[in-house]
Amino acid sequence: MIDSEVLDFYNRGLEQTRLQDPRRSVEFWRTRDILARHLPQPPATILDVGGGPGPYSLALADDGYDVTLVDPVPLHISQANHASQTQGRALRRALCGDARDLPVDEQHDAVLLLGPLYHLITADDRARAWAEARRCVRPSGLIVAAAVSRFYSCWETLASDKMPLPGVAQALDVQLRTGEYRNPNGDERLWTTAYFHTPEELAAEARTADLIVRTLVAVEGPAKLLGDIGERMADPERRQHVLDAQRRIEEESSVLGMSQHILAIAERPETP
Repeated sequence: MIDSEVLDFYNRGLEQTRLQDPRRSVEFWRTRDILARHLPQPPATILDVGGGPGPYSLALADDGYDVTLVDPVPLHISQANHASQTQGRALRRALCGDARDLPVDEQHDAVLLLGPLYHLITADDRARAWAEARRCVRPSGLIVAAAVSRFYSCWETLASDKMPLPGVAQALDVQLRTGEYRNPNGDERLWTTAYFHTPEELAAEARTADLIVRTLVAVEGPAKLLGDIGERMADPERRQHVLDAQRRIEEESSVLGMSQHILAIAERPETP
């Protein structure tokens, strides 16, 4: 069962347009770039777990992939189904379900965990999500899992000038120490219940799930801290400069902790 505070947060409907914000779009464009270089070629089967209203599912389906979307928020499933019906290539299906107990039996060529890990507070719950992803990917198939960096939020809090808000500094101290974050005062400008990984912890979770970690990739790196990142991402030529620069340093260990999101690219072994 999804945490009630997390469900309330996503029922506000903000996720459908979040990545359309030019400043936030660096996450979308970089994730798309990384997936394009690592996923098998279409028409491979993709299971997008915790895919929200489907920004990546819908784009991958339009690229020719056979995509199933699973998300625990009914609003997201409704939004994804509506969008799927209005684009050239539809999703195979969109199902309401939990990353810890997936409502699918098929094995896929790749499984995406681009959302669940940072709303599962306990190690046991995250391990269940990893195990379910492994169950649903074929041997030698790929699992791409996203985490939010434990360290980036310190700079994000400064950049957005949220440090003076009641309880924010104390919540940040707890999050930096334990990885656990909870909205300290109910302010809608702040995020909901979440878990923040270190890069090493993300890789260790994948290995504990009996997966081979190919690489860790910094998604945004420090790009979102540029004061004019929105303007750069809105201009196709300048956007490409941002993407090219980040690609050059995406696997550098010193950059991983500075990135808002980290992707683990992992593979299920061919033998048990």
